[in-house]
Amino acid sequence: MRILTVLGIAILASTTAVAADRSAADADKAAIQALEDTYNEGFITKDVDKVMSVYIPGKQLFVFDVVPPREYRGADAYKKDYQELFAMFPGPIKNVISEQTIHVVGSVAWGHNIQSGEFTAKDGSTVKIVARTTDIYRKIGGKWLIVEEHNSVPVDLDTMKPDTLSKP
Repeated sequence: MRILTVLGIAILASTTAVAADRSAADADKAAIQALEDTYNEGFITKDVDKVMSVYIPGKQLFVFDVVPPREYRGADAYKKDYQELFAMFPGPIKNVISEQTIHVVGSVAWGHNIQSGEFTAKDGSTVKIVARTTDIYRKIGGKWLIVEEHNSVPVDLDTMKPDTLSKP
């Protein structure tokens, strides 16, 4: 009887620990989703500071973007990229994030999504682009931040042209 009681307590403790882990992971996923929402709100309103608030500050940030140069090292370099993008398209911007995935392991997480954007140029014309984004997140001081990002569009190897409106 005593063995069954000890076994029951062990199972209950294990079940409680698993539920706590799931609850923590769910909270982390929700925090990362909120981070992605903050990014998109800043992007649509062209609020560079709001956009950059989701990235790790300083020189630790590393980004591959869809536009040259090949890479951005550090938050200052990537902030300049956003400033130039918003200046190039002074009209309204639309951006929809879909197919978001988020995977959390401790204080590190990763995810990917599809971003469908529409940009209004100085002459009023619009440019549409569908980009693939993969982010790596770290929880630093209780806050999730993007520490590495890769944005891309597929390339048609027959024509060597980007497929800016890619579909699955």
